[in-house]
Amino acid sequence: MSKGMYVPKESQPKQGGGAAKAKDGKRKIVAQNKKARHDYAIIDTYEAGLVLTGTEVKSLRQGRASLTDGFVQIDGNEAWLHNAHIPEYSQGTWTNHTVRRKRKLLLHREEIDKLASKSEETGHTIVPLALYFKDGRAKAEIALARGKKEYDKRQTLREKQDRRESDRAIAAAKRKQRGE
Repeated sequence: MSKGMYVPKESQPKQGGGAAKAKDGKRKIVAQNKKARHDYAIIDTYEAGLVLTGTEVKSLRQGRASLTDGFVQIDGNEAWLHNAHIPEYSQGTWTNHTVRRKRKLLLHREEIDKLASKSEETGHTIVPLALYFKDGRAKAEIALARGKKEYDKRQTLREKQDRRESDRAIAAAKRKQRGE
């Protein structure tokens, strides 16, 4: 290359030789709360950052966590994740974290205010749906939800079963049509 010639940035050689992570926005899911989708009607979902210690991050990277009993509470102007189970890191020392400590969620002020006002309404709660890594950062998907009644749960299961049966019937008809 001659001096002073313009070369687009993407065609320039990269500096450093280390392995770079792709920033494509893919999510590596660590834990999901399937029970929450069964017990609650999801109204709105939010993505929140998590404030974690080093051993918690290492334990999450091993794919170990549970959100089954977890819930989110707004205290003052901060959102906190309670009862999320992140087990101790196996190679951790005395610096290991407490398994079920409350963890701070990072949200915008408007989101916190909206969640606080909606959660004060009767029947509304904030539940964690998933823990995942996005661009190397630990995130939590939380949802504003309303508790389902027993008949709502049965109706949801019935719809799911009907959809599954119809998909099977369509697949069988296609196979028969192809002559398999």
